[in-house]
Amino acid sequence: MSNFKLGIEVESAHNLMPKDGHGSSSAFVELHFDGQKFRTTTKEKDLNPVWNESFYFNISNPTNLHNLTLDAYVYNNIKTAHSRSFLGKVCLTGTSFVPYSDAVVLHYPLEKRGIFSHVKGELGLKVYITDDPSIKSSNPLPAMESFQNIDPRSTQVQAPTQQVPSLVPNPFSNDKAESRHTFHHLPNQHHKQQQHHSMAAVTQQPVKYGTDEMKSEPQPPKIVRMYPAASSQPVDYALKETSPFLGGGQIVRGRVVRADKPSSTYDLVEQMQFLFVRVVKAHDLPAMDITGSLDPYVEVKVGNYKGVTKHFEKKQNPEWNEVFAFARDRMQSSVLDVVLKDKDLVKDDFVGIVRFDLNEVPTRVPPDSPLAPQWYRLEDKKGEKTKGELMLAVWIGTQADEAFPDAWHSDAATPFDSSAAASTNIRSKVYHAPRLWYVRVNIIEAQDLVITEKNRFPDVYVKAQIGNQVLKTKTVQARTLSPLWNEDLLFVAAEPFEDHLVLSVEDRVGPSKDEIIGRVILPLNSVEKRADGRMINTRWFHLEKPTAIDVDQLKKEKFSSRLNLRVCLDGGYHVLDESTHYSSDLRPTAKQLWKPSIGVLEIGILNAEGLHPMKTRDGKGTSDTYCVAKYGHKWVRTRTIVNSLSPKYNEQYTWEVYDPATVLTVGIFDNSQLGEKGSNGNRDMRVGKVRIRISTLETGRVYTHSYPLLVLNPSGVKKMGELHLAIRFSCTSLVNMMYIYSQPLLPKMHYVRPLTLFQLDMLRHQAVNIVAARLSRAEPPLRKEVVEYMSDVDSHLWSMRRSKANFFRLMSVFSGLFAVGKWFGDVCMWKNPITTVLLHLLFVMLVCFPELILPTVFLYMFLIGIWNYRYRPRYPPHMNTRISHAEAVHPDELDEEFDTFPTTRSPELVRMRYDRLRSVAGRIQTVVGDLATQGERAQALLSWRDPRATAIFVTFCLVAALVLYVAPFQLVAVVAGFYLMRHPRFRHRLPSVPINFFRRLPARTDSML
Repeated sequence: MSNFKLGIEVESAHNLMPKDGHGSSSAFVELHFDGQKFRTTTKEKDLNPVWNESFYFNISNPTNLHNLTLDAYVYNNIKTAHSRSFLGKVCLTGTSFVPYSDAVVLHYPLEKRGIFSHVKGELGLKVYITDDPSIKSSNPLPAMESFQNIDPRSTQVQAPTQQVPSLVPNPFSNDKAESRHTFHHLPNQHHKQQQHHSMAAVTQQPVKYGTDEMKSEPQPPKIVRMYPAASSQPVDYALKETSPFLGGGQIVRGRVVRADKPSSTYDLVEQMQFLFVRVVKAHDLPAMDITGSLDPYVEVKVGNYKGVTKHFEKKQNPEWNEVFAFARDRMQSSVLDVVLKDKDLVKDDFVGIVRFDLNEVPTRVPPDSPLAPQWYRLEDKKGEKTKGELMLAVWIGTQADEAFPDAWHSDAATPFDSSAAASTNIRSKVYHAPRLWYVRVNIIEAQDLVITEKNRFPDVYVKAQIGNQVLKTKTVQARTLSPLWNEDLLFVAAEPFEDHLVLSVEDRVGPSKDEIIGRVILPLNSVEKRADGRMINTRWFHLEKPTAIDVDQLKKEKFSSRLNLRVCLDGGYHVLDESTHYSSDLRPTAKQLWKPSIGVLEIGILNAEGLHPMKTRDGKGTSDTYCVAKYGHKWVRTRTIVNSLSPKYNEQYTWEVYDPATVLTVGIFDNSQLGEKGSNGNRDMRVGKVRIRISTLETGRVYTHSYPLLVLNPSGVKKMGELHLAIRFSCTSLVNMMYIYSQPLLPKMHYVRPLTLFQLDMLRHQAVNIVAARLSRAEPPLRKEVVEYMSDVDSHLWSMRRSKANFFRLMSVFSGLFAVGKWFGDVCMWKNPITTVLLHLLFVMLVCFPELILPTVFLYMFLIGIWNYRYRPRYPPHMNTRISHAEAVHPDELDEEFDTFPTTRSPELVRMRYDRLRSVAGRIQTVVGDLATQGERAQALLSWRDPRATAIFVTFCLVAALVLYVAPFQLVAVVAGFYLMRHPRFRHRLPSVPINFFRRLPARTDSML
């Protein structure tokens, strides 16, 4: 027999809106749940009423609990008018209901009922689930003193909502579907509720459940559908909303419900406590070997976790200054041992130990100053003082501690090496990508070239090189030994400028033989910078002799040949170092052109669940994962969590936002730099990534969702796990943000002096390589494969799957026009006579009053926008397998998509794919040809290519001009409209005369070979 009930304790309300006209309100609360309705008493003339009343709802179907909603409406009782006015509401989904033991009183902000509602204040509720059989459900709408003035008609209308469930079984019910029930977050069945209530019980049909199904299960997250039914995808691939308890309180539907404990600066992550141990230095250590010295190192142990510092050779006063962090929830000991040892070949010798009782370790909360380290005398194994002292600092803190990023972490300790030096590849870090510049080299001309062969005119070109980037001008035959090119070459360079610009004037002596005539070497530090399109003065540079092949070696001896150049660093462009569809920064390179920031983006990387094993260790599948987040120039990397398929990161990061039309990218990778190498060598394997566009986020709302990590493999789409994130976008300047929407997306120079698509694609490739090279030299390195995956370097390559997806996206865009066309066709065919007659009347009205056309269109669009506001997306978009056309893709198309460029497949397979591509291109070619044919027929109307057709059309134009000159325009428009929408009785199945005439016009297809 089921005794599960939903308990609600209505505690109090604060700072309500005065609605009685005298600066106060007489408030009561009305609760709605699962077709049941209860009310509290009315508190007269009180803006901060206190009720402390409890109610219990019957849960008719516990398996559907997560789909139910508890609505708490706060009303003001108006006695004189026997009515009530709205003060606010609170809506709680079933996913937020918890057992009684976990329930606390939370003050929820009151929400509006509509756009024009004026509400304020909070409502304190305690909501929980109980199965205590001694508790009976409350009576519907109990008669209390506050209801004496309520309209009895309203009570009669509301009473039927509390009908007793029918005792007659439903003959149409699905017995199989109802044979098993699963409960979510149900309390212990031995738990007893201590409150007593005098309300009568409502008889309810008992339902039998199996005892094995009464166990408490994790609360299922709410599944969010962000696309219409046509683009829906499997439930396992959908975004899931969560309500976690973070540092600032519980997140409920994007709002922070404050808890009793004070909030911290890290309010988007779960607070995790760590035991921090800073090993600073030691002095006066005893001699341990025959040389009178020792090789000291420190071993920090808590239970089964052990961290080791680096060791020094023959040093009695070592300095380490290393920090160790032990996750407190994993510690299985109450004693901290700091052991100093002497490194030896066979067995390390014990020098001394310092012990700490973890119950006496102080707690530090930032912004407190760092804890000062102290000297501790070493003890021997018997606990007696011995020679030597060790300087330590031991405290308990959270991930907000400034020592957290650089510390050795117990949850990230490798089973191969537990030293702090080995934690280099697993610690969290913040990276700043280098500032990129476009280098514009305008090669104008050369003068007085000196060539070795005097009996011919040289074929001269200029080769320019910066690092690995090489570009060449066209080849010019220099009849006067002073060739002219006037070509622009573009490169990408990064600060600080380490490379030189090397220009070589070369003579093409033979088909594969080039001879260097001279060279110019320019340090990029000396190149002029500009932030606009102003003209840069040209300069003449003497060509060095070709013997000067070293970049740093400049020859003193000059000869008469020289080169005319215009070189500058263009700071007015934004250097695209990522896919244009997922740009995270659109600012120009020159800092003086930057606009003020419009807001702050905060992200809490909470945890990952159900990750796919990426490697095998000790016979079991496991992963060593870390997260990387990229936005603008700032890259962040969390610490690596070793040997875990459900890692908890709980790290929070912040970015300044300069443009809402940008994208935050968060990826998760498996660290392959630890211990043995996998099948892919030492490449860090990608697990998945998430993209979040800033413009889709509401200001001030906290988005807590579990994002499925969907990856497309050669075998098909695969879910690699889920990543749990908390995201908040705070606007610092609403005026600046609104102003941004009127500005161009890219800096001014992209429109004043635009670059070609080929140049942008080539420069983007070079920019990604430069960023990857710089970040891979950091410590710990952000490897090249990580940077390339986060920057979507392969998004421009050909893919049959992506082409189909884009085609269907285009069809969905025009589906509205197609639907309007189909509707108008039905109107013309009089499918619904009433609609057709009304459209005739509307058409006549618009023709008679044409000034109403535009106001009607804009008013219609306004009403559509207001209507859609109720159904606006409340969740950030996520990758959709159906929109991506990744569910039913052919295996060969996937293999082609993952093929390298150039291809490595067999000639037979390449030939088959080439033929398939030819067939697709043939259909596209036919469509393009048909469009061209229609356009050429329109041109043929007046070209006299068909003299008879042009004569007919010219005569028709003359007659039409005379008729339109004489007849009123409104009359002509009404006649034309009525003729277009005429009844099918007056229509013919054959095409109309104008269509027949147009199809007979000639096109240029006859001239095609």
